[in-house]
Amino acid sequence: MEKDASSAGVDRVGGLFSTTEIRILVCYILNAMPVPVPADLLVSTLHTEGIANGFEVSDALAHLIEKGHLVLVDEKDDSYTVTDSGKRISDELQSSLSYAVKNRGYNVTLKMVSRFYRAKDHRFSVSHEKGNTYITCSAMDHELPFLSIKLLVADEGQANMIKERFLDLGNDLYSTIIHQLTNPK
Repeated sequence: MEKDASSAGVDRVGGLFSTTEIRILVCYILNAMPVPVPADLLVSTLHTEGIANGFEVSDALAHLIEKGHLVLVDEKDDSYTVTDSGKRISDELQSSLSYAVKNRGYNVTLKMVSRFYRAKDHRFSVSHEKGNTYITCSAMDHELPFLSIKLLVADEGQANMIKERFLDLGNDLYSTIIHQLTNPK
C-alpha cells in the first residue's frame, strides 16, 4: 500500500505507514476486543509501541466514527466498539495486514485495556500522617472494598510504584492472602 501516513515514532520494521492499513488495524483490534476500547488508550498504545503514529491513529478513529464503522459505547471513558460495517472491514480486509502487526497490535491493546478495566476496580489513596507517607490500596467489588492494604512508604514515588504493582498483582495478592488465612496447616 502507498505510504501516505506520518512515520513519526513508528518502527521502520513492522510499523504502519498507510492510512488505509491503520484504519483496517483499528477495525481489526476493536472487532477482536471483548470489551469497548477507550480511544485515547488505543492511540497511545499503538503509538508507544511504534505500530502507528498517534496522530494517524486519531485521524483513523475520527474517520471510522464519521463513516459509522465505530460507535461510542461509553461517553465517560470515550470507549468505542465496531459496528456491523466495521466488522465487515475487519473480516474482509484483515488479510492485507501482516500477522505480526495484527498480533502485536491486538496483544498490546488487550494488555492495556485489561489494565484500564482493572484500574476501575481498584482505589488508591496516599496520606501523610505524623511526617510519614502511606498508601492504601483497595480491590473493590462494586463500591465495597474486599481487600485493603495500608503501607508505610518512603515517598510518593514509591507509593506510585506500589500502585502500579497492585494493579498488576491485586487479584493474585487477594487469592494468596485468602489461601494463607484459610489453609488449615
